[in-house]
Amino acid sequence: MQISARVAEQMNAQIGNELGASNQYLQIAAFFEARALHKLAEFFFKQSEEEREHAMKFLRFLLETGAPVHIPAVPAPNAQIETAERAFEMSLNWEKEVTRQIYTILETAIQEKDYASQQFLQWFVEEQVEEVSTMENMLEIVRQAGEKNLLMIEAYLLHGA
Repeated sequence: MQISARVAEQMNAQIGNELGASNQYLQIAAFFEARALHKLAEFFFKQSEEEREHAMKFLRFLLETGAPVHIPAVPAPNAQIETAERAFEMSLNWEKEVTRQIYTILETAIQEKDYASQQFLQWFVEEQVEEVSTMENMLEIVRQAGEKNLLMIEAYLLHGA
């Protein structure tokens, strides 16, 4: 194995975290789709796919470095989504949590002098800056528009937010 055993263990857990996020974003997409808010649904379907891609990046890295792969169980997503604002609050909180998780893995890689993992994780550090920023911006837009004006957000997304 070319990477630290502790880092590999944390990356295996992160695969589950990313898959859990993917499922949560699917649940949110279904919330919007059921309300005929197709662009908001599409936004979250895309987010779901990105989270699955993140899980696959971790999986492939573990395989490439000869580390064991143990995909953990993934809890069911939270289906209690009452409003668009709540959906984006949940998403922002999740992205902040993922950022914390990535930093924890990176800190372990630094402690273990696992340079390959440090290099690999830099992509995720940059990605999380973008993810948190996107969710902060979308939450602010939803708050400004209000629940009664979600069609304005649909138009905003239609024209390339």
